[in-house]
Amino acid sequence: MTVSYRQPGVVLTDHRFTVPLDHADPAGETIELYAREVVASDKADRDLPWLVHLTGGPGFGAYRFIGKQAWLGRALEDHRVLLLDQRGTGHSTPVNRQTLPLRGGPAEQADFLARFRADSIVRDCELIRPRLTDGAPWTVLGQSFGGFCAVTYLSLAPQGLNTALITGGLPSLDAHADDVYRAAYPRVERKVTAHYARYPQDVERARRIADHLLTHDVVLPNGYRLTVEAFQSLGILLGVSDGSHRLHYLLEQAFVRTPHGWELSDAFQEEVQGQLSYASHPLYALVHEAIYGQDDRPTAWAAERVRAEFPQFDAAKALGGDAPVLFTGESVHPWTFDCDPALRPLRETAELLAARTDWPPLYDPARLAAGEVPVVAAVYHDDMYVDTAHSLRTARAIRGLRTWVTDEYEHDGLRAGAPRVLDRLLAMARDEV
Repeated sequence: MTVSYRQPGVVLTDHRFTVPLDHADPAGETIELYAREVVASDKADRDLPWLVHLTGGPGFGAYRFIGKQAWLGRALEDHRVLLLDQRGTGHSTPVNRQTLPLRGGPAEQADFLARFRADSIVRDCELIRPRLTDGAPWTVLGQSFGGFCAVTYLSLAPQGLNTALITGGLPSLDAHADDVYRAAYPRVERKVTAHYARYPQDVERARRIADHLLTHDVVLPNGYRLTVEAFQSLGILLGVSDGSHRLHYLLEQAFVRTPHGWELSDAFQEEVQGQLSYASHPLYALVHEAIYGQDDRPTAWAAERVRAEFPQFDAAKALGGDAPVLFTGESVHPWTFDCDPALRPLRETAELLAARTDWPPLYDPARLAAGEVPVVAAVYHDDMYVDTAHSLRTARAIRGLRTWVTDEYEHDGLRAGAPRVLDRLLAMARDEV
């Protein structure tokens, strides 16, 4: 049963679908997916082509827009839009510390989560599509991890697509997780250096906070254990358009004088726990490295192992001299599951996923090289989250793909650029640019 309702300028319809947990076993266990259809009010009765949006992550539900916010207004000029909560997110059989025990113990949970990668998401889309479009192909708009899914779509089911639009999400077709993070740490260091150049006063502020955390046991109000490594991971902010400014304002309110001396302020702790907690998106932490698994090698906590190759990220060593404390960004570590109360019960499950070796391939280079679907991609010049060199190598491997390489936006260009970015991609797909 579908339910329709209205917001300013749009008609929304809720859809729920039943799909196999394991698409290799279509008669087996099923899960539920949720998606929200959006159409402009004045076009609700028209037969419009469909656009399905796959958001970034992994582990985030679809955007909850109000009316025609951001890029959605531009999309609604030409399309009926489907905002899909990818499996395990939002209303789609949500995955978290509360629901996973229904699967059994850590081994059963890990086996369950192994079916929450891009290949399963694409096959979900292909089951949903004919029910909505009467079999017609649709356009996929993939942001970040959603772009990874779009490339998997082009590999597994290109017949389902008439166009693929990708923003900040062209993955390497063959890089192991080690390669991904080996390329990432230098990018992160560049972003931190640029931040300190913009806000030189933050060098001492970050050192003071790091020193405090090395000498005090700090537990945030939600139970999150704030270690120095966890504090450094606030660098994830530096990959988005306004992130450097947000980090600066966060650091400047870190300390307050109390009867017991200087302590981390309640305001600082409140904002930090909101930034670092995975309570709203635990799947991100659980399968973040698994999205790179394709061969017989385990991911084996790649970000943590590769970090040892970059000693400049060691806060204790930095404080032992006069070096700045470097932030890190978009990486998940074993200690993440010790610090975050939303993840602690899932530590053993995460270990089993990190040790897993039977990941199926996500991409088909031969099919991508022979593809006929129009593909356009926005590649951000020094994207902190997705390596530009990896993206451009993949762009050359996909037949007919057109890139727009820009330094005007960071990784969140689709959001920050609002309708402009989507308008450019749509024009490129029509060969108008």
